[in-house]
Amino acid sequence: MSATRSGERGAPGTSEGADSRRWWGLVIIALAQLMVVLDATIVNIALPSAQRALGMSDGNRQWVITAYTLAFGGLLLLGGRIADLVGRRRTFVFGLIGFAASSAIGGAAGNSAMLYGARALQGAFAAVLAPSALSLLTTTFTQPKERGKAFGVYSALAGSGSAIGLIMGGLLTEYLNWRWCLYVNIPIAVIGVFGAFALLPDPPGNARARLDIPGVVLGCGGLVTIVYGVSEAEARGWTDPLVLALLAGGIVLLTTFVYWQTRAPSPLLPLHIIKDRTRAGCFLTMALAVIGMFGIFLFMTYYLQVVLGYSPVWAGLAFLPMTAAIVICTTQISARLLRRVAPRVLMVPGALLAASGMLFFTRLTVDADYAGRLLPGLILMGLGMGLIFMPVFATATAGVAPQDSGVTSATVNTSQQVGGSIGTALLNTIATTSGAAYIAAHLTDPARKALIVREGVVHGYTVAIWWAAGIMLLAGLVAGLMVTARTPRHATAPAPVPESVP
Repeated sequence: MSATRSGERGAPGTSEGADSRRWWGLVIIALAQLMVVLDATIVNIALPSAQRALGMSDGNRQWVITAYTLAFGGLLLLGGRIADLVGRRRTFVFGLIGFAASSAIGGAAGNSAMLYGARALQGAFAAVLAPSALSLLTTTFTQPKERGKAFGVYSALAGSGSAIGLIMGGLLTEYLNWRWCLYVNIPIAVIGVFGAFALLPDPPGNARARLDIPGVVLGCGGLVTIVYGVSEAEARGWTDPLVLALLAGGIVLLTTFVYWQTRAPSPLLPLHIIKDRTRAGCFLTMALAVIGMFGIFLFMTYYLQVVLGYSPVWAGLAFLPMTAAIVICTTQISARLLRRVAPRVLMVPGALLAASGMLFFTRLTVDADYAGRLLPGLILMGLGMGLIFMPVFATATAGVAPQDSGVTSATVNTSQQVGGSIGTALLNTIATTSGAAYIAAHLTDPARKALIVREGVVHGYTVAIWWAAGIMLLAGLVAGLMVTARTPRHATAPAPVPESVP
């Protein structure tokens, strides 16, 4: 049986037009990934307007963000396995349609409960869409040179999508209204659906495999429980009995999940995927790097609007240099160098650059100058994340059998989403606690209360950013010690596996 891959340039039967279709297909995949990633932050800047319109309390407004990240991070493994079982293009289209429908519901929400539910639905469909998009990319571009270019584009959007979301959120909120931060997904999804049918391949799923229902319950339940526990720690504190019970319960569920995967006839997460040292190092590096990145997005958004008084659109545009740095670094630096150097040669310096950028933010004051204090840090962070994201995505999914590509892609996205959820809650708790302690210690003159409160808020941010910088350095250490993959051109190429083999 012929095992010729349609994704190889110059392979027999591969025409110039087919090659062009693959690169246009990359545009469709990248659009879908951009929609999923930016939706985690696009509503951040719009949240004050949505809160006023729907009468949300300060304690409950966090669920607009948390409902999305909980569903997304907790269901990604299931989404990856569904992509392997049903077929990647079918899952991709189903995810796009569901994401558009839930976005329409959220945009039309008449009360807070309806918005929370729509955001959870968005997260669930994103968990189906993201791994199918990455696995389509993995199986479409297989040669090292093309793979580097394709993953450069994909990683640029994955890395900069959160910042793009902040910019779009500011523009849509200021010139239309907060509901358009959700409605904007509908035209993107429509383009994606038509483009998928016209441009993307439709490899069959593995019909002989079976879904691991106990694994779904244990794995997804454990992730959801831990992320929910960390998010509740922001309001309740880390020693609250409910928080401790949730974290302990999540650990027990995940431990049981790992035990079950060694005995399940059709495991949800084949353990050989994470037993590989390099792949496990990529997953852990991604999670640690995103903890710091999401924390910076949170603090800078509030710092620009609340402390410096920026409008939503100017607060969003302030992140533009960081977005540009990520895109340039992934497409023009990482994508070119990864063919010549080992992945960790990019990832370790990337972590050092990102951490050094964070150190600029530890010098923030209540009237800091954007050009002198913020801009250098944003550019350094963008360059650093650009050096991390692209080699992580490309290395973690390299050499994976076609039947495991969906679940491997899901694991990369899970580490990114769960890391972001944990980082937001963890660093925000540190900032809030430190800020409150500063205010209590310095509030001796009631006439200076407003200034002390602002100084306390900024002090809390800087303390949390020190922690974020430390976590980013830890990501660099993990990459240096665990990601031992060689330069792609020196690595032993895996034997080609026919797409029809389950």
